[in-house]
Amino acid sequence: MQSKSRPLDDLTNLATNAVGALKGVGDEMKAMGRSQAEKIIADLDLVGRDELEVLKTQLFNSQEEIAKLTKDVKSLKAALKKATAK
Repeated sequence: MQSKSRPLDDLTNLATNAVGALKGVGDEMKAMGRSQAEKIIADLDLVGRDELEVLKTQLFNSQEEIAKLTKDVKSLKAALKKATAK
């Protein structure tokens, strides 16, 4: 009876070891993929969240300033037109 279970135990151990090895290879592949993705992202020179928020604030302030200056220019044009019409 001992001889019959021995091959089965060997086969079970082999399968267990193979699954463990495959899991190790899978984990290594994930780590390599993550590393490559991080390298690609770093090479893209992307803007960080903080920088984006600063740029959005600057853009909003610039748009407000442009609207105010546009209103002033229209007012000055109207005043100039009125002054030259006299």
